[in-house]
Amino acid sequence: MANSYRKITINTDGGARGNPGPAACAFVARENGRVVCKKGFFLGETTNNVAEYSGIIEAYRWVLEGGKNVEEIVFEIDSELVVKQLNGFYRVKDKELIVLWNRVKDMEKKTNAKVFYVHVPRSKNKDADFLLNSVLDGLSIVSRHQKTSIT
Repeated sequence: MANSYRKITINTDGGARGNPGPAACAFVARENGRVVCKKGFFLGETTNNVAEYSGIIEAYRWVLEGGKNVEEIVFEIDSELVVKQLNGFYRVKDKELIVLWNRVKDMEKKTNAKVFYVHVPRSKNKDADFLLNSVLDGLSIVSRHQKTSIT
């Protein structure tokens, strides 16, 4: 049976060490302040912006794969650039980011939820940031060529 949520808040984050460099993304989903899912993913070598978009895509994948019924999703993201791009204030120029932007928008439509992208300071995104850095800090035990997730 699918889970139903009136409103979930999802903190996402992505980062690369070196830009481009070893990169990871993460998300933490909450309903009424209670964590309902948290995941981190090693992405291989890529840029910060690709990692930021990847965190949002992985969060959408979690929402869509479980057949969850969600009325409202609030994404809290510490990348002002990505928030402004997703809200239509900035145009996406980079070809790789255009592909990711389109994927996010397609996934957004599939949720049938009201979706909001909100910029938050890094200090309000600590859980997702901690998770992505945990993935990157654990690289010594993970093959750099293997997409890896932690929950």
